This record gives sequence, structure tokens and C-alpha cells, in this order.
Amino acid sequence: MTGHIGRREFITLVGGAAAWPLAVRAQQSERVRRIGVLINIAESDPESPARLAAFRQALGNLGWSEGRNVLIDFRWASGDINRMRANAKELIGLIPDVVVAEGTPTTAALQKESHTTPIVFLQAANPVGSGFVASLAHPGGNITGFTNFEPSMGGKWLELLKEIVPRLARTAALFNPQTHTGQYWQAIEAAAPSLTVEFTRAPVHSAAEIEGAIAALATHPNAGLLVMPDSFTLTHRELIVALVTRHRVPTISAYRVYATIGALMSYGVDPVEDYRRAASYVDRIVRGEKPSELPVQAPTKFQLVINLKAANALGLDVPDSLLARADEVIE
Repeated sequence: MTGHIGRREFITLVGGAAAWPLAVRAQQSERVRRIGVLINIAESDPESPARLAAFRQALGNLGWSEGRNVLIDFRWASGDINRMRANAKELIGLIPDVVVAEGTPTTAALQKESHTTPIVFLQAANPVGSGFVASLAHPGGNITGFTNFEPSMGGKWLELLKEIVPRLARTAALFNPQTHTGQYWQAIEAAAPSLTVEFTRAPVHSAAEIEGAIAALATHPNAGLLVMPDSFTLTHRELIVALVTRHRVPTISAYRVYATIGALMSYGVDPVEDYRRAASYVDRIVRGEKPSELPVQAPTKFQLVINLKAANALGLDVPDSLLARADEVIE
């Protein structure tokens, strides 16, 4: 039977064609996916294991298991902008299916390396203003994720500090201009006059500058410190808390860890929970959804943590109304 196909052969061919895409789909679903994760802090940081465990557990609950169907490449920036950039280049070079970025500077570093690789950020404070997304509802590009604070939070930190330190007359905000995006200044500067508090910015780039800034602030009576949420200050938190304790400066931070190691208070999101939430978007993207169509999600919960031991050491009486609102009180 040359020159034409017999009926039986034709049926066999058609049946094979129908079965073939199913086999391909099965192979595709079994393909090991690659996820990159660029983390702001150091691998040796005491906070790191909980974040990784939360991320892995959340992925596991969604059917992803390391060594079976997913490979995760972790990189650690340790609050260093140059290391962030080098790590971003390295991760994009591995051709991952998706990359998770902790923080604004890491997201910016990854964005510079690729406008096609899907990127899921967490703890990015101003994704529209930073140029990561066109809008929160419709990101529009290769980036989406989870914000950690509203810009209005800046005023909230100042209000909380004033509530616990009624005589507060002067505050400084500690930050590194390279790793902090500055989206809180407007809210803080707007709140300061109504609270009769003088506000200044204290930019720092090194441990020596941190020491100088806190020592200078401590020369003013009734002074307080805002530690701005950025990877540099987070990396240097032990030094910062040791200095504010020595100089007796009431301090508030966005991160709970400051309060747990001796600062007066913190108000912000739980970074560990952010990693769990990020895993949900990683899963959806790896299964075929586009970052451009996944809306940026705002925080769902803020934690107020008060360190009573620190308050007592500072000679402060914490108002009962504030204690009642606290999610955690460290005694």
C-alpha cells in the first residue's frame, strides 16, 4: 500500500497523536522547577532558619518537594548592596522559573537583570513608586508580590513612641540611603509637628556612623530613635540595640526582633509569615499564571511588641491602654 495510508494505520496515527500531548504534559508536570531566593540578611542570622522553614513548609503543602520536583537556590545579601547585585546576576543566570526577592533593593537588583524572569517580592514597601509594578491591582510586568508597610506607617511609629514616652521632644530616623527607599518621610514629617516632636533623618553607611548618630542623638534630652526598615539596619541590629541601651534612648522598629533583643518596642509585619505568603504566588506562577495578572497584596496583620524590661530600665511607665493593644509583651 504505497502512496496512501490504510484505514487501520490512519486510526493508529490519530490515536497516537491524541495520546502524545498527554505524555508530553505528564513529562512537563514532572520537570524539576528551579526557584531562586535572594534574601536581605546573612545566612548566619538567627532569623534566617525560621524564614526558610516557613517557605519550604508552605511550598511542601502545595506539592513541591526539594530533590523531587523543585530545586531552590538561596543567596544571601547580608545588607550589602554590592552583594545584592552580584547575587541577582548569579540567580538570573541560573535561568530559574521564578525568583523570590526579600526587600526593595533586592527586587531592584533583580529587575535590572531581567524583565522576563518572574519575580515575587516580599517586604517591598513602595512597589509602584519603585517602578516594579504599574499598579497594585494590575502589576503589568514580570514582577508582583507582597508589600510590608503602608507609607502612613511612618507616622504610626512616631505616635506609638510618643504614647510610651510622653516627654518625647526629638526623634531621629536611622537608615542607610542605599538600602532604604524613603517612602515614610512624608508621613513622619507630617506627624511630627502635631505630636510636638522635632524630627531629623540620620543617614548611616557603616557601624562607625551608627555609633556616631546614636551618640549624637543621646546628647539631647527626651530623645527617641526610629530604626527604619532596611536590610542594612537589620543586619546591624545587635549593635543598634546595644548602643540605644547604653545611651538610654527609647527606640521603635518595624521588626519584632529588635524588641526581642532589648529595644523598647516594635510595630510591623511578621517576616516569617511573608515567606509563607510568597510561596503561594511562587506556586501559582510555576503552574502557569503570569505575575502581570497577580495583584500585589497588602499586609494582613501588624504586630505591636513591647519590651517591659527595656521600659523599666528607661524609667518608663507603659500606659495600660497600650499594653492592652500589644500583641506581645516581653517581661
